Amino acid sequence: MTVLTKEIRDMLMDVSTATLTTAMFKRGFRNIFFQGPHRLNPGKNMVGEAYTLRYIPAREDLDMLESFADRDNPQRKGVEECPEGAVFVIDSRQDASAASAGGILVTRLQTKGVAGIVTDGGFRDTPEISELNMPAYHTRPSAPTNLISHHAVAINDPVACGGVSVFPGDVIVGDGEGVVCIPAHLVEQIATESAEMTVFEDFVLEMVQEGVSTFGLYPPTDPGTAEKFASWRQRKNR
Repeated sequence: MTVLTKEIRDMLMDVSTATLTTAMFKRGFRNIFFQGPHRLNPGKNMVGEAYTLRYIPAREDLDMLESFADRDNPQRKGVEECPEGAVFVIDSRQDASAASAGGILVTRLQTKGVAGIVTDGGFRDTPEISELNMPAYHTRPSAPTNLISHHAVAINDPVACGGVSVFPGDVIVGDGEGVVCIPAHLVEQIATESAEMTVFEDFVLEMVQEGVSTFGLYPPTDPGTAEKFASWRQRKNR
């Protein structure tokens, strides 16, 4: 997996998915925001390398309760092997008719120090999951066991989640708006640029709150904007 340095992680903890999508759009990336998943529990950003689980449609002769006794069951094995600091990404084919995971497995991931979990399906035990400290994203609550609709087939393979291609080691960032995927080889430059964009956008927001027009300010086409921003940044120690 890609080494996500503390410096890069700290920068990504303070930027929004909106800012990240803009930085990626500048490089030609249009499809990095997961369609559907939303956060159950408010809190700080979710940042970590992707560790993936892939489901295919369930089959009646394979997906029975007895299958959970198999230590090689990819769902259970994936939960136990997911590294500390990673984000557990589940490809549920955008199908929330049965749960992708439930409160016990999500709690297990939290105790292992996993950075978060996201599925384009649904979770069961959502009242309990919403009380956890670990960020969790899904499309809607789904009480039925995963075996009704999902057959866990692979861990740490490339997957699709919310219509986005996710490769193991890609960096996943989630905030109160949603989740984005950043290709591993771009994460350092995207994090650095987005951190700078965040400082400028904070300046712009403060100016707008004071009644300043956005013309010439955002984007900064007025030559005086750069000077005002530099002065503001020094004053704010940003």
